[in-house]
Amino acid sequence: MLDILNSVVVRGVAGNRDQYRPIESCLTTSVEALDVARAIRERYSFDEFYIADLDAIMHHRSGEVLYRQLIADGFRLWIDAGVGHATQAQAMRASGAERVIVGLESCLSPSDLQGIVDALSPERVVFSLDLKGGIPLAAPDWGTDPAAIAALVISCGITQLIVLDLAAVGTGYGVPTIALCQKLRTTHGRDIEIITGGGVRGRDDIDQLEQAGVDGVLIASLLHVPGFGPP
Repeated sequence: MLDILNSVVVRGVAGNRDQYRPIESCLTTSVEALDVARAIRERYSFDEFYIADLDAIMHHRSGEVLYRQLIADGFRLWIDAGVGHATQAQAMRASGAERVIVGLESCLSPSDLQGIVDALSPERVVFSLDLKGGIPLAAPDWGTDPAAIAALVISCGITQLIVLDLAAVGTGYGVPTIALCQKLRTTHGRDIEIITGGGVRGRDDIDQLEQAGVDGVLIASLLHVPGFGPP
């Protein structure tokens, strides 16, 4: 996972975006996205990245040039760029995104999400259930219960769901969403792919999440810490 702000890779800090600073990594001295992505690929053999484009989310600045540079270098991208309606989603897909991330904080209603799914296809859209301290970052039309929001999302045709508590991002205190992920797995079975992250401390957390039925884990800060070797 790469967080991009002011056109460089930054380290997330508990969702407090005014505190995000350029990444310090054991892999590279560069903070340029292409350099960082290449260093991660060399170390871990990862070629698929979740890009959280905070310039787009916060300031509506297009990151298309950066996306195309990464794609040209062989990377496949899941991009969160503040998409909230179908036109934006189509533009993101046209820029080369493998998956278009629709974040709860950016999408105002289930009807907007339905329009995005209809404009692309369910397999191209990933919904991010954005929380902060367990509370959904949601417009009123979504309600306030995370499990109920997930049910609405799934009813729109979504089959890939990210469950992310921003308060845990970059903290290394453990992943607080595990109980919610277990609840969603029990309720919806294998109809959905569940991905989570935020606060991952190491392999033990990853193993615990796998045992809880989580299909994928987003890792950012941990990749840049000495001693965290290839999986």
